[in-house]
Amino acid sequence: MDSNLFSRRRAERFAQLLDEANGGRRHHVRSRADDQLAALVAVARQLGADPPAGEVDPDFRAGLRAMLLATAEREGVGAAAVPGGPEPAGQRGAAGTGQRSFLPAVTARRARARGAILIGVAAGAIAVSGISAASENAVPGDALYGMKRSTERAQLALASSDLSRGQLFLDFARTRLGEADELRGDRLGFAAVLDDMDSDTRQGVRLLTTTAVQRSDPAGLDAVDTFLAGQRRAVGKLLDGAGRAERDRVRRSLALLEEVRERSDGLRAAIGCGLPAPAASDTLGPTPGACPGGR
Repeated sequence: MDSNLFSRRRAERFAQLLDEANGGRRHHVRSRADDQLAALVAVARQLGADPPAGEVDPDFRAGLRAMLLATAEREGVGAAAVPGGPEPAGQRGAAGTGQRSFLPAVTARRARARGAILIGVAAGAIAVSGISAASENAVPGDALYGMKRSTERAQLALASSDLSRGQLFLDFARTRLGEADELRGDRLGFAAVLDDMDSDTRQGVRLLTTTAVQRSDPAGLDAVDTFLAGQRRAVGKLLDGAGRAERDRVRRSLALLEEVRERSDGLRAAIGCGLPAPAASDTLGPTPGACPGGR
């Protein structure tokens, strides 16, 4: 999707197309973005006619409402014109030319345009949130799988700290495990999902172990150990009834989880005995030194 999709002009045009699709007045204009926007309008109409089973997160609804109200206040949508207020620079001193009487109409059109932009952004956000809810159970090869992964990237972008991002990566590793279970028998798809699972595991562990060392606080390691407790058992179940190639691939993931356990134990001991933060690191984060006296 074009990163400028909800620029001012495109958002306004999107609102116009939505209005037309719902029986509103036709706007006799064309935009170069119409072909792209038409697909989103079709999605929005389908979601309105047949909403997905997934519920929109109440936090999302509250956040969207707050964003729209703040934007409306900032843009002056719905605000009455102040009598005798300042005129636009290009029209000052134009008394008697008929331009002063033209100002209310200009102001009204601008307010409607700003309102259309807000409607466009809101409709697009709600449509995307509906698609995201519908994509939660998608697996590689499904039409909505790309949306599922895009939603995950958005969550990472909105995370407030490395600790939160690390926990999200581990959540995604659990999600990839569920997808792998659905893809058993598809050797290539199964292996590809486990590759993604291991990548998410490494990134999450690296963020959490680094945070633990930087803060001399084992909270990040607690999150890693909680993840390991369930993930090792669940990954091990993939061995049941698996063919030789699948079993070999599963064992590689189990070996990675064992490395993670050893790293977590080593860092926990290093923090406990007050070792300075390690200078060396690898794909799992800082590599701990040995405590004095072998503790």
